[in-house]
Amino acid sequence: MRTTPTDRPSPRTRWRRIGTAAAAVTLMLTGLGTAAGEADAAVPAKVTWAATPCSTPKKAGELACDSLRVTGGATAFQRAKGVTPKAADATTPSGYGPSDLRSAYGLTSAAASNGSGETIAIVDAYDDPNAAADLATYRSYYGLPACTTANGCFKKVSQTGSTTSLPTADSGWAEEISLDLDMASAVCPNCNILLVEAKSATMANLGTAVNEAVTLGAKFVSNSYGGSESSSDTTYDSSYFNHPGVAITVSAGDSGYGAEYPAASKYVTSVGGTALSKASSTTRGWSETVWKTSSTEGTGSGCSAYDAKPSWQTDTSCSKRMIADVSAVADPATGVSVYDSYGITAGWYTFGGTSASAPIIAGVYALAGTPGSSAYPASYPYAHTTALNDVTSGNNGTCSTSYYCTARSGYDGPTGWGTPAGVGAFTG
Repeated sequence: MRTTPTDRPSPRTRWRRIGTAAAAVTLMLTGLGTAAGEADAAVPAKVTWAATPCSTPKKAGELACDSLRVTGGATAFQRAKGVTPKAADATTPSGYGPSDLRSAYGLTSAAASNGSGETIAIVDAYDDPNAAADLATYRSYYGLPACTTANGCFKKVSQTGSTTSLPTADSGWAEEISLDLDMASAVCPNCNILLVEAKSATMANLGTAVNEAVTLGAKFVSNSYGGSESSSDTTYDSSYFNHPGVAITVSAGDSGYGAEYPAASKYVTSVGGTALSKASSTTRGWSETVWKTSSTEGTGSGCSAYDAKPSWQTDTSCSKRMIADVSAVADPATGVSVYDSYGITAGWYTFGGTSASAPIIAGVYALAGTPGSSAYPASYPYAHTTALNDVTSGNNGTCSTSYYCTARSGYDGPTGWGTPAGVGAFTG
């Protein structure tokens, strides 16, 4: 029988590997409050969103995606521009685009000159039949270089590497796939993109897809899914995530304070989530705080019950693996623009969740260059902490060891060492 340490929330239905997740809940905020930080409040805001369908597993034993889609109101992007609330009409982008993300994370120069020849792999479950077409629409709208099957930039395969025998299509996971592809494109427009689709959302199939991505040559692999920890996780570590020379990013979860897997793997970079807002009063021009909507929604963090602590992680209260390592935008109220057309009205949507932050960080690793062949790139940020934006405000829940759930100067669980300030923290 599993025990529940005092610094860990009890295992609830939110830990979704067992398939008993509650139905997706629509959340409403009157104004952006702390989620908007110092954003211009000229436009009244009421932001609503719902968890994407893949956040509720289709079957017992499946993991859940970590994304939420805005359904109405004025996002931080719109508020900064003084736009009338239209976040749900799908006719025009209502979230941050590539130039916003590059500005916020000091990536404008690197995105223009780096990434050529690098491949970012996106690992998700089930098939998105419109992935290539939707990616083309996103990239064309924002003036990014074409990334198609024809020009060799984009490739979609199954977990066995087949380009023709693909998994069953699924509209919920298609939303997740669009989010992941668009964020990788936004941050590293010169990178190639490999989409590897697992036949289902079990750890065995998703892990097999990770292995296939590495076999096909990807040095950067983004994973936007998770579930409750288990005693099998150390076995999964060695079977699927132990790939020296490959930067593997994993979303930390969207259910607030608490550890989940595979973000807890000692071989991956676990990525937390922030609320990102324009801030004219700062030199950077942006401000961030921990993403938290409620006690059951926000970025994940915590001390693993099973995974050993990697040698480069030096916080003293958690004797095992601590989540997270770094972070990026995840609050849907300050969310990112995505184009999707499968299973919903074709158009522009704003997404949040740590499913956004994981591919963003994979893109930053790709801009920083190919990792050393024997290196574990999760260690890189720990060696370059001054090359990150330290997030020092906010929390994602209640815990008895403060930094497990509350931001502070230096390392903390919800945001790790912080968010990218250029690519310096993501190279050996």
